[in-house]
Amino acid sequence: MRELRAYSFGGRMMNASLETDILKGVSRSFYLSLRFLPVPMRRPAVIAYLLARTTDTIADSASVPHTERMERLTVILEDLRHGRTDAEIPAGLISSTPLIRERQLLESYSRLMEALVSLSIAEIGLIHEVLKIIVSGQILDLERFGTRTGEEIRTLANPQRLEDYTWRVAGSVGEFWTKLGYLTLREKFSREDPAILLTHAAKYGQGLQLVNILRDLPEDLAQGRCYLPVKNPKDEQELMESFSAWRQQANVWVKHGRQYSAALGTARLKISSALPAMIAMETLEQIEGASFSQLSERIKIPRKRVYRLIWQAWLESLKASGGSYVS
Repeated sequence: MRELRAYSFGGRMMNASLETDILKGVSRSFYLSLRFLPVPMRRPAVIAYLLARTTDTIADSASVPHTERMERLTVILEDLRHGRTDAEIPAGLISSTPLIRERQLLESYSRLMEALVSLSIAEIGLIHEVLKIIVSGQILDLERFGTRTGEEIRTLANPQRLEDYTWRVAGSVGEFWTKLGYLTLREKFSREDPAILLTHAAKYGQGLQLVNILRDLPEDLAQGRCYLPVKNPKDEQELMESFSAWRQQANVWVKHGRQYSAALGTARLKISSALPAMIAMETLEQIEGASFSQLSERIKIPRKRVYRLIWQAWLESLKASGGSYVS
């Protein structure tokens, strides 16, 4: 563990290990977006993200019975509601988490709760609101897929359930981000009608989640779950036809991210919000026309390309903001 240092967020202190080591360890690209956020937004956004990753890690702990995971997710919501700074994740659940970075995240839970209660009441309210929605999606996921047996592959019953799932676990995050921006930055965040911006934000979040679902299709199938609403997930032709159709939908939704970014008030905000859309569009280009075997090789955007996209986003944002890079 690196030496712990204090890191200032708008006059309040957060342990650098929590904001950098833990955050960077569990996020490949979103970490970069959070780093570009203006100071007033950054701290609550980081805390919300780490709490959401905590519940996501628990929901994905396949070696733990799904009923136990559901119970723990419910307990976390109660911890949030009551501001329990002494709450901890059970040692058995932590030890069952295979990745060391995710174990470190779960071990940091009480520190996350301490950071949460130091926020304003309004910020805490927004975080609690979005976590309730995210956890509802994770619990639905466990109810649908957690009881499968043998080589059974379960699918979502219809397109509406896929759209609902993407909203719960990601579209709601776009809405949270927007509400937090208006709360902490007011007119500096955006002069756009909040209702319009919230619509863009929700669709954008759904698009990012759908890109993840498409990219991870082979991995999910291996775990007995298929988010694409197909009749027979073992029919590769039907599966890839559905994949192609949902890739087009993801493209439509992700484009809302560029409209969203354009409506924001400063270059920092534009960079932070545009970068995930640019990475997602690159991913969609790579998976267009891909075969199932090619998807199985795990498509990723090279780190070098991500840094080029950061420069591109920075230049575009500066141009759109008239050269103003306001923190």
